[in-house]
Amino acid sequence: MKRLYQKIYLTIVGALIAVLIVAGLIWRAGTHEPPWTPGFEVAGELAAAILPPQEEGAAAQQEMIERLARKLQIDLALFDSGLRMIAASGRPLPPPSGRAGWQPGPGGPRWSVPLPDGRWIVARAPPRYRNPLIGLFLFLGAIALVVALCAYPVVRGLTRRLERLQTGVETLGAGTLSARVRVEGRDEVARLATSFNRAAGRIEDLVNAHRMLLANTSHELRTPLARIRLGLELFKKDGDPRQKQGLEHDIAELDGLLDEILLASRLEVNPALQEREDVDLLALTAEEAAHYDECEIGGDPVTVRGEARLLRRLIRNLLENARRHGKPPVRVEVRRDGAHATIDVIDCGVGIPPSERERVFVPFYRRHGESAGSGLGLSLCRQIARLHGGDVVVAPRADALSCFRVTLPV
Repeated sequence: MKRLYQKIYLTIVGALIAVLIVAGLIWRAGTHEPPWTPGFEVAGELAAAILPPQEEGAAAQQEMIERLARKLQIDLALFDSGLRMIAASGRPLPPPSGRAGWQPGPGGPRWSVPLPDGRWIVARAPPRYRNPLIGLFLFLGAIALVVALCAYPVVRGLTRRLERLQTGVETLGAGTLSARVRVEGRDEVARLATSFNRAAGRIEDLVNAHRMLLANTSHELRTPLARIRLGLELFKKDGDPRQKQGLEHDIAELDGLLDEILLASRLEVNPALQEREDVDLLALTAEEAAHYDECEIGGDPVTVRGEARLLRRLIRNLLENARRHGKPPVRVEVRRDGAHATIDVIDCGVGIPPSERERVFVPFYRRHGESAGSGLGLSLCRQIARLHGGDVVVAPRADALSCFRVTLPV
């Protein structure tokens, strides 16, 4: 059962069916001759042996009925074959219905016993034994017990899972970001637990990413700030124009680093496009490539839907990566491959070893021996591509060992 309401509904239906079965069994047992019916015949034979014969008159029979009623402490009455009362003791008793056995009545249940000579004895137990509500209470109690036994496993299982979910929420709220709950079943509670685990994992990833971003940012900002501070001191002493040019370069590098950090944070917190428009990838690539020397553009015009500002940033970062870490000349090819557009950014470098082809997309990662750049450019490229439904990978070709390939849906 995949839905919670189905469990609750079927529990109620099952309990009602159990009640109907119990009531049917009781009714069926009441419509057949009970196993103690032959005992009434024996009781009738014994009563006929004790009571005086009908010929001795009503006085003798009355005396014996009174004696038996006092002895047994019951209401007792004797009727003839025409169901007319002969003798009685105690509270009045109605005549028998013509059938031996137990019969309900306003004064309490009574027992009718036929005698061999056609007479009838009707007996009623003392009040402490003949409360008519006892049977009803026992029947209702049995129904309540059946319903309670059927509903308890379902209700307790549900509340137990909700309690575990509550504990997980409280643990997460207390700061334990690794808190997860066990997923049981396939109903709404199970889907809620799955959603909680997914949300908790997302929160943990975001917090860890922000912690790493802050730690790496503080480290990356120290280098240009230290160079700027040193350049200011030297410029005060010498007034060398080259020091001023170096300061301007360091400030531009710091400004670019802050811009990339802010963009990475925005894409991480709000992974959604702000606007969508038709973008000609070949034209956009040509505009960005115009800012670089020894950069060739080729391919076919391909139009995609996306945010032009982000796609421009993606191409710019790939070209800047080729300029800093590759070897000129740089070649960019734009093609359409079925339902996707591909952009290959190729340089004449030695390429990236297979062991590092995924690590280069990790924020602030630098290959051994490299110090240029902030380590955020390729990470931003992948974020932007995936935001548009595509991806960026290292894809060396037979004619080019160093190649980054962008895939975007057309």
